[in-house]
Amino acid sequence: MKLEKRSIEFVPHAERYGTPRRLFTIWFSSNFQVTALMVGTLGIASGLSFAWTVLGLLIGNLVGTVFMAAHSAQGPHLGVPQMIQSRAQFGVYGAAIPLLVMVTAAVLFLAASGVLMRDALKALLPIGDDQAIVVVGILTFVIGFVGYELIHRLGAWMSLMSTLVFAGALVLILLHPGDAMSTTTASAGFSLTAFNLVVAQAASWTLGYGPYVADYSRYLPAHVNTRTTFWTTYCGCALGSFAMMALGALVAVAIPTMLGHDPATAIATLFGPWAPLALAVIALGVIQYNVLCLYSAYMSTVTIFGAFGGLRYVTATAKASVMAVLTVAATLIAIATQYRFDTFFADILIGQLYLLIPWSAINLADYYWVCRGQYDVGELYDPKGQYGRFNRRTLAVYAVSIIGTIPFMKLSFYTGFVANWLDADISWAVGLVLAGALYCMVNSQPATARRQFRSPAPD
Repeated sequence: MKLEKRSIEFVPHAERYGTPRRLFTIWFSSNFQVTALMVGTLGIASGLSFAWTVLGLLIGNLVGTVFMAAHSAQGPHLGVPQMIQSRAQFGVYGAAIPLLVMVTAAVLFLAASGVLMRDALKALLPIGDDQAIVVVGILTFVIGFVGYELIHRLGAWMSLMSTLVFAGALVLILLHPGDAMSTTTASAGFSLTAFNLVVAQAASWTLGYGPYVADYSRYLPAHVNTRTTFWTTYCGCALGSFAMMALGALVAVAIPTMLGHDPATAIATLFGPWAPLALAVIALGVIQYNVLCLYSAYMSTVTIFGAFGGLRYVTATAKASVMAVLTVAATLIAIATQYRFDTFFADILIGQLYLLIPWSAINLADYYWVCRGQYDVGELYDPKGQYGRFNRRTLAVYAVSIIGTIPFMKLSFYTGFVANWLDADISWAVGLVLAGALYCMVNSQPATARRQFRSPAPD
């Protein structure tokens, strides 16, 4: 399979191919793996009952995926990576600020997945803790370097293989639930704090794809229907993430060792002599998710440096170098945090909400409301063009939106006074409304007047 040639540049219409159906498989498979499963265990660990945990997961997934899929629909129309399009709102240089947030979040998720796969790889290979994390990084790097087409093909195969493994695990759990389920479920109940936390964590999971979801739809033909792109992405992501998180909640009450940080091995042991094969499929599923994080972190990193250097094309050597640096950074973080994983993972899920949700609201408000999808793609690469170096109004909206949600935030090391009063973290909802409303207010000029300064994507 040939290496991908395109990176942050516009994908010419002559090179567009594929159908929206492949969006379903890539987003279903990338969510139908044990990193998402771990999210489902957090509600049970917080003392919430299984039923309330599943309801919270459902609400969070249904709401969060709306915004994620809305970003995906931008890809075929514009033909550029998601964060390149952000230059239209933040300015060619100004977009580096949310880009840095995105890169940081992606690297942290790479690290988290490396920790989750550590014990699984140790069960398959005679290696130590640190070596297992390094192996995850190497495999992620190789697939990510090959690029777009391999990522999509891997997604199609993993949709099938992961479904077989996890559906089998579900059947085995239901056939042999054991005493742990009844005991744990009976002792759990409802807590508004825990319930809101589950909703926020589930929403965070799908909202976190927003900064790079269009990276995987940008090769589709421009004539692809926007609604089709939206719904195939939405259904793939929502179905995969909710099903896996619900399974995580079930496993947490049926197999208490799940809460001991090794969900992959806990599930694989259900298959008896077939455990190594199941474990290999589970590990590959996490690596596929890692590839998405690495690929898009690379795209965003190049977008940052490309803005200041006028870069439009990235050589294979430069691509390998950037991906290697990101992989090494994630691997070192994983090794350093592997023995205090619970707090680390929970803070990643919630912390990224505070910084990425305002960006998402601004991007979607501009695309669907202010500019109605009309952009001059060529100008996105020119700091002297119509989008400028910095859009001070947008940067101000972004900053005010983040500051405005501080009282609603709740992390392991900080709780805002409103969050403390409500005993719940609703900052993700506040961030969406505040950023979107403020952006529309400061860009109240009618869309028809603004569109005269835009032109469709070039051929």
